[in-house]
Amino acid sequence: MKELLKQKFTSRKFWVAVASAAFIILSEGLGFSLDQELYWKIVALALGYIFGEAAVDVARTVKKEEPPA
Repeated sequence: MKELLKQKFTSRKFWVAVASAAFIILSEGLGFSLDQELYWKIVALALGYIFGEAAVDVARTVKKEEPPA
């Protein structure tokens, strides 16, 4: 359990998700006036990074599980 938490807190995907959530909360919840185009570019960039890294992780896991030829 301790190792799993350490893994999560050192994950770049986790921190990008936390920063994105904070950005959305500050923008939407507290009403900071931010240009909508910039807002969506930042959100799209964060999502693209998270999904891209997830795809790399899946590919790495599949490659490890393949038996040697």
